[in-house]
Amino acid sequence: MRKRNSRWILALAGFVTLGLLMAVGIAEGHAVLKSSSPAANATVTGPDVPIVLKFNVRIDAGRSKVELLHPDSTQTDLILDKQTAPDTLTSKASGLTPGSYTIRWQVLAPDGHITRGEVPFTVKAS
Repeated sequence: MRKRNSRWILALAGFVTLGLLMAVGIAEGHAVLKSSSPAANATVTGPDVPIVLKFNVRIDAGRSKVELLHPDSTQTDLILDKQTAPDTLTSKASGLTPGSYTIRWQVLAPDGHITRGEVPFTVKAS
């Protein structure tokens, strides 16, 4: 009877460990924005603003999208530069006038999930 309980406990421990490892793997697969330039709620000098978005995992730049929302509620699709690091997207917004802007991003992570987010910032006159 004691052998049977030991096997059951070992099997249960194995399943719990496997479940935890799978959960960690899934959580690490989602793309989370680690840093941005401009930073969230930053004030920058225009009219040209370089944009850098750094994530916690590798992202598929070919299936990612970055837009710029302007103070007048119009939006512009930003052209992404060639990816120099697997976890980073870069672009440039040109000709910005003073006002409040938002970078809206959408990326595809290795786990197949699409993640979206926004980075608001303000442009001041140069």
